[in-house]
Amino acid sequence: MSSINQTTIEGFRLKGVSDVPELQVFLFLLVLLIYLISLIGNLTIILLVCLDLHLHTPMYFFLSNLSMIDISSSTTTLHNIFVIFITQDHMVSTLACMSQVYIFCSLTSNELSILAAMSFDRYVAICRPLHYHTVMSRRLCGLLASISWGFGFIEMVPTLVFISRFTCYISKEIDHYFCDVLPIRDITCSDTSTLDLYILIFGNVNIFILLFLTIMSYVFIIACILRISSNAGRRKAFYTCSSHITVVGIFYSSIVLQYIVTVSGKNIGSNLIFSLFNTAIAPMLNPLIYSLKNKDVKSALRQKWKFCERTKNFT
Repeated sequence: MSSINQTTIEGFRLKGVSDVPELQVFLFLLVLLIYLISLIGNLTIILLVCLDLHLHTPMYFFLSNLSMIDISSSTTTLHNIFVIFITQDHMVSTLACMSQVYIFCSLTSNELSILAAMSFDRYVAICRPLHYHTVMSRRLCGLLASISWGFGFIEMVPTLVFISRFTCYISKEIDHYFCDVLPIRDITCSDTSTLDLYILIFGNVNIFILLFLTIMSYVFIIACILRISSNAGRRKAFYTCSSHITVVGIFYSSIVLQYIVTVSGKNIGSNLIFSLFNTAIAPMLNPLIYSLKNKDVKSALRQKWKFCERTKNFT
């Protein structure tokens, strides 16, 4: 490799979603629409949980945390698409790029932890209903949320340190629409063995541990549901956790599919599709799933809407 290509750079060039000019406007409008739906939906969930006393329960406390993560994650990644389209400037500073890597990866880890905490909440609600309010106290919920948020940001500090120590690159173009660990690793000519080992040990182990805890919670939940004698009781018990199961399935499927595409070395187009699903579509689907499948959320939304209508008519 020539020394000319091995350069230390002060910024990176993001390739973007597509190089086809005819698709630029369509993709921009599509991503913008998805982002706005996601933003409105998740903000609605947060406001409803804050304003409606009936939603001041552990499940909706964790749901509001999930909505905050979804808003932060989609905003962190998708804003690059908007900036590139509006300004035609693909460049991003090294500091901004490293910050984006750290924030996005931390939020992903946070979401995994929150989903695991929500699965534990569903386990207690279904398997130990008489002790639910005693076990899922405000103190425990606050502790689980604090650990979920704190652990993600602490876990990604070594990753940020390893990446920031890269001293040379074979290219300054990142084959993606935002800064992520693997695309940056692919263009560096520095030694990546320490980073790869850390991702293998801590990154993958963290994912599998949280997935294992989530699965085990549902193993006990399913076993408990099967012991319910009436069909109506089984349907009601399953209904209380159906939204969470759907969200967990969507989130983990997007991560697994993106990982398989990356490892298999398929084209960047496939990787971008799964990245867009993970950063744009999944955050949009989460509030829709909980609002459409949850009677409490729909009831709270109707009440707040009627209140707004009455206030409007009164004024």
